[in-house]
Amino acid sequence: MNPLELLLDDLTFIEGPRWHEGRLWFSDFFDHVVKAVDMDGNVETIVEVAGRPSGLGWLPDGRLLVVSMDDRRLLRLDPTGLALHGDLNGIATFHCNDMVVDAAGRAYVGNFGFDLDHFYATRPRDEVFADHPTAVLARVDPDGSVHAAASELSFPNGTVITPDRRTLIIAETVGSRLSAFDIGAGGALANRRTWAELPGMAPDGICLDAAGQIWVADPHGSQCVLVAAGGAIIDTIPTDRPCYACMLGGDDRRTLCLLVAPSSLPDIAAAKRGGQIVTTRVATPGAGFP
Repeated sequence: MNPLELLLDDLTFIEGPRWHEGRLWFSDFFDHVVKAVDMDGNVETIVEVAGRPSGLGWLPDGRLLVVSMDDRRLLRLDPTGLALHGDLNGIATFHCNDMVVDAAGRAYVGNFGFDLDHFYATRPRDEVFADHPTAVLARVDPDGSVHAAASELSFPNGTVITPDRRTLIIAETVGSRLSAFDIGAGGALANRRTWAELPGMAPDGICLDAAGQIWVADPHGSQCVLVAAGGAIIDTIPTDRPCYACMLGGDDRRTLCLLVAPSSLPDIAAAKRGGQIVTTRVATPGAGFP
């Protein structure tokens, strides 16, 4: 394995990485901003999101979509500023989080389903994983209409769509698995199945490579693992603090960017500012959406 190299630090808690137009875009939760950084470390603040930004994506016309976590809305960055694109309050039962946007501009948005921090503070982790409320995955169409895409998901989180646009794969963080769906006409999801069981892990952000394998950020194990369909672990990259998200980027899409932080808890993450983006080179380039 190639060594990890620091790309960017002095961040709070960072999620939602996307490789777009030669830069890594990401959300810094507790600074309430979306940023973009190139592989030389040059960083730009794109937009401030008062309700805490999370998942990112783009409409076919190039406008940025950003999940506003706390108020459960999907926002659109127009030339005049942020505008409401879709209200998720009718579907989301707690904070909204990660998202993938397909080539047609349909956004699939997850939500916690319950207050994860409170559950962790009052119950053992194994008990939370074994017994928890589930969540509904939202689909927001390009016209802003909101639909229930899939139900009974155990904390739907990082999501990818395969290059042929036929399959959506999503991490269920407290379900310790990746689940797959067929994508039908109009973006409807069907034929749910387990893509990989990941016992002992808490799969968070994910990204797809050209071999059809998935890099999975596992904060509980402070690692990022490469997983094949069926659950075989192909490679493991340990990190010195929890790893919450990952993305393949760089000119050849062979630079694996790992988003790490000492904690996801607001008081710790904001005070320590130990969030970092570290990188390493891998053999197989990124593919699919994002």
